[in-house]
Amino acid sequence: MTVKKYKRVVLKLSGEALAGEQGFGINPEVVESIAKQIKDIYHQGIEVAIVVGGGNIWRGLAGSAKGMDRTTADYMGMLATIMNSLAMQDALEKIEVDTRVQTAIEMRQVAEPYIRRRAVRHLEKSRVVIFAAGTGNPYFSTDTTAALRAAEIEADVILMAKKNTDGVYDCDPNTNANAQKFDTLEYLEVLQRGLAVMDATATSLCMDNKIPLIVFNIDEPGNILKAALGESIGTIVGGRK
Repeated sequence: MTVKKYKRVVLKLSGEALAGEQGFGINPEVVESIAKQIKDIYHQGIEVAIVVGGGNIWRGLAGSAKGMDRTTADYMGMLATIMNSLAMQDALEKIEVDTRVQTAIEMRQVAEPYIRRRAVRHLEKSRVVIFAAGTGNPYFSTDTTAALRAAEIEADVILMAKKNTDGVYDCDPNTNANAQKFDTLEYLEVLQRGLAVMDATATSLCMDNKIPLIVFNIDEPGNILKAALGESIGTIVGGRK
């Protein structure tokens, strides 16, 4: 019998994860595959909240680097996360997973406004909650959103699903064959080493609130469930295996 380790998790998905091999846009087959993996967690009785990035559609930093006003570019990125969240909701609802999208930018015709107590209540009623539009503020990444929402809903862990990597390394394993993978790390080590796990704001927020983070490869089917069940996978930050 499977023994679940976590009661409530925040799953952080990059926008690129929804694009698949094409690298941009939304690939319905990939979204469907991820939705089925989320359903596996759902059936374990684990409460699931999701934060999705928007890099497959638009990156605020990229727009800013090309001369666009940073605030405008970041708001466009928030709208991209809403599109991804609705795509994920559609895929989950099609496989009979009750889902709610809550957005930090009010648009009542599309999604509920983010209200912490309502989000917690949805989770308690076994609904998957998708947090869209980041924090609703420019200059903050969706990594920071994941850390903030995890703290607010008192999640047990953040599951950081990454493409093309199975954990955290001391350098880029794609360019250095001698790169060493970490099984465990503390948040202070991540900050001191400048490791590309999540941005410094998100890392500090997790460290201050003692929220562990599991970094794993989303390209391998079944890894989301393994991470949610506390199996030995990827790299765990802020907590020892």
